[in-house]
Amino acid sequence: MRLLVTIAIALVAGVAGAAAWDFAGFAPDRTRAYLMANPEVLPEAMAELQRRDMAARVAPIRAELEQPFPGAVLGNPEGSVTLVEFSDYACGYCRLSVGHVNALIAQNPDLRVVIREYPILSEGSANAARMALAAAQQGKFEAFHNAMFEQDQPSPEGIRAAAEAAGVDLAQANAAIASGALDTQLQNNVFLGQTLQLSGTPAFIVGDTVLNGAVGTEQLSEAIAEARDS
Repeated sequence: MRLLVTIAIALVAGVAGAAAWDFAGFAPDRTRAYLMANPEVLPEAMAELQRRDMAARVAPIRAELEQPFPGAVLGNPEGSVTLVEFSDYACGYCRLSVGHVNALIAQNPDLRVVIREYPILSEGSANAARMALAAAQQGKFEAFHNAMFEQDQPSPEGIRAAAEAAGVDLAQANAAIASGALDTQLQNNVFLGQTLQLSGTPAFIVGDTVLNGAVGTEQLSEAIAEARDS
């Protein structure tokens, strides 16, 4: 593993990387021969470097990242393994991932899923995210979350329909939204997403692993198992 990281450093750092090769016992004039003979190490080395870079970004904000907005949790609220999902109600891939996450919850009784509303696609996304947080305050988050993703898009009519289906007290929710207090949480989610340099939604974080896109249950299961073992 140390060798792979050294290779990645050498590739990225150029001249400075030569010193890394010397440190690892590889003279600069042997670098090309080694890489030509072992080209398969290049993508593996870069992937390992990226993984370590992302783990370094996650570490300082892990506690905040895994602390949910009150009520915005799926699965076991007291679970020992936490999966964080950055999600947008206007995102088709997020809609696709609902079934994946629900399957993981069914398979892992110790899994806590923290949903971070990350409305980056449209004004409708932000309005739906605010309603989701208002629903969370009433203990209706999961019902609203699922109902909202059954809508085609987060239109005013769709948001209202999802809230009514979830049993949300609309007067109370609209008052919470109008107060502006929920926007602080959305702004914080954007800050966390930018800190992690997320490229879009959905994005999943579990342990030191960050997965972008609707990656499916297999990759998520592997990451959950690795986080559990660590």
